[in-house]
Formats: sequence, structure tokens, C-alpha cells
Amino acid sequence: MMKQINYVGLDEDEQGGLTHIGKIIRDGWLFGFIPETQTGAGWNQGQIQSLYEKVWAAWEPYAHLPSRLPPELQEKYMRIQNEALAKAKAKGWDPELEDDD
Repeated sequence: MMKQINYVGLDEDEQGGLTHIGKIIRDGWLFGFIPETQTGAGWNQGQIQSLYEKVWAAWEPYAHLPSRLPPELQEKYMRIQNEALAKAKAKGWDPELEDDD
């Protein structure tokens, strides 16, 4: 039996939280499924999957494109993303060093 590994949370995530799971958490904030204080720390795979499914459904009316969000959600999206980029850069994230695997 494999040991379940819980998510470390946005603050401890690799790449300053600019990962697939980090995006799910931030999109959960965007659509109000979780408060912006929730980093997902300690969440198991099932909890992340549940949030992913909600986020996926919330994006569908907008064709999963930020440019199709209504203005108030576009503003919130940009604020969340800009803050995430600033935090990641402050922790040493460098987009030039990203793998294209």
C-alpha cells in the first residue's frame, strides 16, 4: 500500500506555488470556493481533486479563458496571478529556468 502524501501548501510548494496544484488553489480563490487564506496545506489528493472539479466547472462558461471572465472576475484573477508571480519571484522562481518537459 502506498503512503498518501499531503500537499505542502502554496507557501511551501515548489516553484513558489506556480504549479498545477497551486493554480487549482488560486482558481478556488477566484471563484470563491475557498478563502484566499486557504493554501491547501495538508490537503490530500481527494480534497484537491474535489476543488479541481469545482474549478473546472466554474471555468467552463468562460471557455477556460481569463479574457472571457466578467470584468470583476478579470480584476480579481489578475490581482491573484500578479501576487503569485511576485511571491514566486521573491522566493527565487525564475521563468527562464523552467523545464519544458
